[in-house]
Amino acid sequence: MFTFILWIILLFLCWPLALLALLLYPIIWILMLPFRIIGLTMNGLFSFLTALIMLPGRVLHGPGAKR
Repeated sequence: MFTFILWIILLFLCWPLALLALLLYPIIWILMLPFRIIGLTMNGLFSFLTALIMLPGRVLHGPGAKR
């Protein structure tokens, strides 16, 4: 909603720039999509590695220990 309000303000101040932003937004979103997928993959990989490194400590800590 905040982005829409900013776009409306831009539309009143400089309508050609607002229309250009409206036309370029889907193209920029598509260009950034692979980077978002890579970021999601790296986040999953680092979470997996963290869990793998912490596993021996969690196993040795015991089942009745408080976390």
